[in-house]
Formats: sequence, C-alpha cells, structure tokens
Amino acid sequence: MAETQLEKLERQYAQAKNRLQAAKAREATKQRKLDARRKIILGGALLDLAGRDESAAAMVDRLLRNLPREQDRKAFDGWAVARTSPAPESDPLTAMQDNGAKGDDPA
Repeated sequence: MAETQLEKLERQYAQAKNRLQAAKAREATKQRKLDARRKIILGGALLDLAGRDESAAAMVDRLLRNLPREQDRKAFDGWAVARTSPAPESDPLTAMQDNGAKGDDPA
C-alpha cells in the first residue's frame, strides 16, 4: 500500500521532532559538562589560593561549614586545606630579606 502525502508529512514531522529532541539533549549534556568543568577548575584555583592565603583558607572553611546538605558536609569530614608557603616573589618583604635588603632601607 502506498503512503499518502499526509502520512509521509506526518512521518517526516515525527522524524524532525525526534532530531530536535536529540539535538536539545546533546546541547543540555554539553552545557552540564561545561558547568561541571568550570566548577572543578574554579574549585581547584580556590583550593590552591587557600593553600597560600590565610584569608582564602578561612573563606573555604566558612563555605564548608555552611554547606546546606549534610551529605555534602560529610564528604569533607577529616579534610583540611593543604597549606603551602607563598612563593618568594609573591611576598616582597620576604624576597627583599632573602636578597639581603631590609624592608625599611630605601637603598
């Protein structure tokens, strides 16, 4: 039996609708992955900064204490920001002292 013009258009419409839904799902997945990647990068940068900066470490501690979900807070039980010493070039006073200069010496 031959397909009528109406049946053919309905089939094409259903196929186009399915392609549109698939494209929307792919875009949503792409956006979720990008969002997760941004969060991971930003979280890593924040933790790196917290390891070098006391005020950033305090902020991370506050953020963790104020997580609204208990299961999220449990994920950080026993965890602490890894402290590192600041790089010499990031602390001008330390860099000057390492070079034999004094912080109050204008020369």
